[in-house]
Amino acid sequence: MDKSPALSPILVVTTGGTFDKQYFDALSEYQIAESVIEKLLKVARVAHPVRVVELMRKDSLELTDEDRAAIRAIVASAPEAHVVITHGTDTMTETAKVLADVPGKTTVLTGALAPARFAESDATFNLGMAFACCQSAPEGVWITMNGSVFNGLKVRKDREAGKFVAL
Repeated sequence: MDKSPALSPILVVTTGGTFDKQYFDALSEYQIAESVIEKLLKVARVAHPVRVVELMRKDSLELTDEDRAAIRAIVASAPEAHVVITHGTDTMTETAKVLADVPGKTTVLTGALAPARFAESDATFNLGMAFACCQSAPEGVWITMNGSVFNGLKVRKDREAGKFVAL
C-alpha cells in the first residue's frame, strides 16, 4: 500500500507570449499558435496531477487590463493552490503585480526568450523551474526565468542583457 501523501494538483494557465510562438513560413512573422504545454508535459513524462487552461493567445505587449483581470479571476477562483502561468516576458512583471494579493495561492509566471517549438529554446527548462517553484515556494507570486527564481514584485526584465534581474 502506497503511504506517500497525495500530490497537490497544479493549474497551468497559458496566455501566449514567445513560449507559444510559431513561424509559419519565410514570408511571415511569428504568430502565437496553439499552446505546446500539453506536449511538453507529455514529453517530459510529468506524472504530477495537472490541469491546463489555454486562456488566451496574445503577445504580452498586447495584454489589456481586462486580460489581466481574466488571468487574476481564473487564478483566484481555481481550486488548485499551485498555479503556473506561461506569459510573454515583456509585461510579465505587470501581471505579477495584479496577482500579488490573491490569497492562498503560490503563483509562478514563466516564459521563454525563444519559442518552445525551437530546439534551442529555454521554454522547457523554465517550465520545469516553474513546476518546482510552485510546489516549494511560499504563497505569493514568483517569476522563474533562466535558472533563477525571483519575487514577482522585485524583478525586472533587462532587455539589453536578455534576462531578468532582481531589484
